[in-house]
Amino acid sequence: MDVHEYQAKELLASFGVAVPKGAVAFSPDQAVYAATELGGSFWVVKAQIHAGARGKAGGIKLCRTYNEVRDAAKDLLGKRLVTLQTGPEGKPVQRVYVETADPFERELYLGYVLDRKAERVRVIASQRGGMDIEEIAAKEPEALIQVVVEPAVGLQQFQAREIAFQLGLNIKQVSAAVRTIMNAYRAFRDCDGTMLEINPLVVTKDDRVLALDAKMSFDDNAMFRRGNIADMHDPSQGDPREAQAAEHNLSYIGLEGEIGCIVNGAGLAMATMDMIKHAGGEPANFLDVGGGASPDRVATAFRLVLSDRNVKAILVNIFAGINRCDWVAQGVIQAAREVKIDVPLVVRLAGTNVEAGQKILAESGLDLITADSLSDAARKAVEACDAAKRKH
Repeated sequence: MDVHEYQAKELLASFGVAVPKGAVAFSPDQAVYAATELGGSFWVVKAQIHAGARGKAGGIKLCRTYNEVRDAAKDLLGKRLVTLQTGPEGKPVQRVYVETADPFERELYLGYVLDRKAERVRVIASQRGGMDIEEIAAKEPEALIQVVVEPAVGLQQFQAREIAFQLGLNIKQVSAAVRTIMNAYRAFRDCDGTMLEINPLVVTKDDRVLALDAKMSFDDNAMFRRGNIADMHDPSQGDPREAQAAEHNLSYIGLEGEIGCIVNGAGLAMATMDMIKHAGGEPANFLDVGGGASPDRVATAFRLVLSDRNVKAILVNIFAGINRCDWVAQGVIQAAREVKIDVPLVVRLAGTNVEAGQKILAESGLDLITADSLSDAARKAVEACDAAKRKH
């Protein structure tokens, strides 16, 4: 789960990380009011979306007057901002963050990531702040400062000091940087974070260290115990189909292919997608309907898959373990009759009462393509997809 910059900064500030003064606004008038309340003579108006590289896309504007603040907010609010990280469809800007623009001398990079391979938290820092960390890693890997945290003891003060000194800071700045590094780690750890990026982390003329920008991602599986963070979720920043699926307790992720997948079980769904690619096709989605596979859930799954206009065929792959194939077959037939399906439908059943389920499908009168194995189902789905494309 991702949050907006202003929300990440609220969390960081609650753990003692210094951030510039700012306020969120949902209209140009609110933006001007925020600037007047913040005071100062320079402000930055930032589009709030779940993506980076906003500055390069015109999503961050420096303002010197209240009129410029109003114009900047008016220009950003309501538009779809396209950055290097959003893809061509962009993301909607429904709020902006107005922040005081304090002068600074240096830009640094500070990040925390859950390294799944090492099963540790990895702290990454660099003197090259303001740049994409991927670009730095590709061109100048030696410019990265990396520390792997031992989970039994957590990040230690001496490790934070080593990072601060390697960043080329003076004694005063090191003290402030150590506090920032340690407090940001606490925020990452205590909020079940999977990624925290402060880019840039700036050093001001009076030796303060401020988080000028912040991105945070969290473990979805831990949100049941992080109600304050779960409440920060902004559905408008994600795929609306994924939000709809979540309402029905379905796991759905939209992809770029043309063969829709309706499968029970995450592992089987992954295997189905692999087999489709092996057969020469491209899956349009990951969709796990779970163990129940009731008619209502299957009907909802069909609607989700068919809402993707790129879908040219659908593959239903159900393994009935706790469930029964005859029940599942009845659910598929009922769902297929409730939802108008205008693409080829391939159905493969396996498990308990498979013969009865196959008989129900054969006698349904529906235009179905049945398959005996996963590889057979994937091959038939790819062939049906290719035939549908040639037809149109």
